[in-house]
Amino acid sequence: MTISDKGKRLLELYAVMAKDGYRTVDNAWIQQAYNDMEIRAFRDAVKNVFQKFQVRTLLDYGCGGSNYETAGFAGEQSAKEFFGLDQVYRFEPARNIDERQRADAVVCFDVLEHIFVADVGNTIRELFSLASRLLVVNVACYSARAQLPNGENAHVTVRAPLWWKGMFDAIAVEFPEVSILLICSIGWRQAQAFDVWSASEWLKSPTFVTSK
Repeated sequence: MTISDKGKRLLELYAVMAKDGYRTVDNAWIQQAYNDMEIRAFRDAVKNVFQKFQVRTLLDYGCGGSNYETAGFAGEQSAKEFFGLDQVYRFEPARNIDERQRADAVVCFDVLEHIFVADVGNTIRELFSLASRLLVVNVACYSARAQLPNGENAHVTVRAPLWWKGMFDAIAVEFPEVSILLICSIGWRQAQAFDVWSASEWLKSPTFVTSK
């Protein structure tokens, strides 16, 4: 996937944050950057949809410091055990982790709002291209507490939930076999989830008007 020059410079800033930490809008210093498993907050909903689509292999796109093998994700279980996965691949360019390959499902949590707006379309298209059955995305629709090293807010592309839905709709038609669960966070631990959909539903429908 090609990204813009501004996207490349932005990625360099995120690499600095992952290595050295970052300053917050209230002037606190956070040493450990993006180490939390953001998927944890939605683990039950994600597990249900994984079971529905019989997901056994997973790519975590923009995984940060997530570790699917460590116990304690849910009780004593690791995330890999909790979700019933055979194999997990990770992609995190800010940490030089690149295991990108096609999997049953691709998850992308707390990533797209960090992407320069001109690169959002290509990034979404790559997410679809790597998923054989299911795409699960959580995107924040509010400003971050974290600041980039240049002083700008770390959520560089803040848009409304329907804007994100429209972006996924526009690209979904190129990948009708992939179903999408889109969860838009409108505040800290406040989310709006769209019903799971795929473009194949539109193509098979006897009507022209679609409800989702």
